Amino acid sequence: MKILVADDSLLMRRLLESTLQGWGYEVVTASSGDEAWACLQKDDAPPLAILDWMMPVHTGPEICKLMRTIPRPVYTYIILLTSRALREDIVEGLGAGADDYVIKPFDKHELEVRLRAGRRIIDLQAELMRAQEALRVQATRDGLTRTWNRAAILEILDREVIRAVRECRPLGVVMLDLDHFKRINDEYGHMAGDAALSEAAHRIGAGIRVYDAFGRYGGEEFLVVVPGCDDLGLTSHAERLRLAIEASPFSLSGRNVAITASFGACTMVPTKTSDAETLIRVADDALYEAKRKGRNSVVFRAVGTTTP
Repeated sequence: MKILVADDSLLMRRLLESTLQGWGYEVVTASSGDEAWACLQKDDAPPLAILDWMMPVHTGPEICKLMRTIPRPVYTYIILLTSRALREDIVEGLGAGADDYVIKPFDKHELEVRLRAGRRIIDLQAELMRAQEALRVQATRDGLTRTWNRAAILEILDREVIRAVRECRPLGVVMLDLDHFKRINDEYGHMAGDAALSEAAHRIGAGIRVYDAFGRYGGEEFLVVVPGCDDLGLTSHAERLRLAIEASPFSLSGRNVAITASFGACTMVPTKTSDAETLIRVADDALYEAKRKGRNSVVFRAVGTTTP
């Protein structure tokens, strides 16, 4: 684990560096408070820091205060190294944001134990962050296809509508539905149906732009949000996705199965009354028109048009 040692004494830095390296730490050194502060602001800043109390530019407690006032994704465990042993000094250091302290001249065994406690805190935080990320994924991703789930893709669409209105640029959505999906489940089983949905999601994901977003809207339906795309561009984009689904058979339960999809595409020229609900309704109408016309096709509609 990486650790910062900040002390204006070269002798103390060398002593700490030698001791810590012997315990397996990767040591980064600083000879002043400003050097230490610069190091701790980096993206790859050490999660552990031993700071001398008295240093040029910034003292150890001053750096602690700075660290605790700036939100950071990863916690930095700070040990103050000080010759001040009075209770009020210790209270001042801990009150500034230090996690622990060690009195000079330091005892190796005491320092090792205090660092071990710091590592436990850092490991616990990392475990908590992994758990939070897992919960975030669970809350926003579809469990089968790993695309955005319905709530998340609708939230993205709401944000894009607001952005389109603010920037006065078009916004498109594409609704797509796998053709004869019930037949796939009936003939090959629900596991094959799940595999078909996953493969379709993979092909769609490979075919969209990096700034597009798509998610599972429900059942075998997907919603693609396409910012900054005009009518012709959106129709071409949907057609490319249709061809990607149709391009090659899906491998389901050991058999190659030809699968197609129907697409409803809709663009919006933003106005103050623009809303996501209208976009989805118009795209959904276009999708069902594609189904009525024989499936495996793209039907385009602009907001405000009605079914002939």
